[in-house]
Amino acid sequence: MRTPIIAGNWKMYKTVAEGRELVAGLLAGLGEVADREVVVCPPYTALSAIGDQVAGTAISLGAQEVFFEAQGAYTGAVAPQMLRDVGCTYVIVGHSERRQYFGDTDATVNRKLHAALANSLRPIMCVGESKPQRDSGQAELIVTAQVRAGLADVSATQLLSVVIAYEPIWAIGTGDTATAADAQAMHAAIRATLAE
Repeated sequence: MRTPIIAGNWKMYKTVAEGRELVAGLLAGLGEVADREVVVCPPYTALSAIGDQVAGTAISLGAQEVFFEAQGAYTGAVAPQMLRDVGCTYVIVGHSERRQYFGDTDATVNRKLHAALANSLRPIMCVGESKPQRDSGQAELIVTAQVRAGLADVSATQLLSVVIAYEPIWAIGTGDTATAADAQAMHAAIRATLAE
């Protein structure tokens, strides 16, 4: 049985103080969590402080992004071992906003996923289709292609550490809502792809 994962991506919101306040509320409201995993993914500037706050609790720390190199002259990039150093156990790769605004491709998502795995981080790989892709009947084709490309050269053992998050891009800020049936249909397509 799969353990549900509830991950909160804070995007570019919350100062350190605001993040601490949010996590304090989460910790107070969660109590003991045994049947699911809870992950918070604050901005880089809050990772260390929030990592200290959630250490030893039912909340895991995740980062919103990772670079695929271990070190070097990559201004603004953060290496996987740096994320581990501040307490991260999860990292998001392939988020639609990274693909749209920063030019991440399936190939770079794959490199980031491998870098995360090599550094004992659990990648949360986002996949999803846009409204034009969905409206043209290509949703399943797009998403399963993202799954295949993102997981290229990932072993069956490594796959056990990967989380795949279906992100229906067409439903973000459009007024359209992804139904449970929409999500289940795409989950079935993703699972069928994984079984190949």
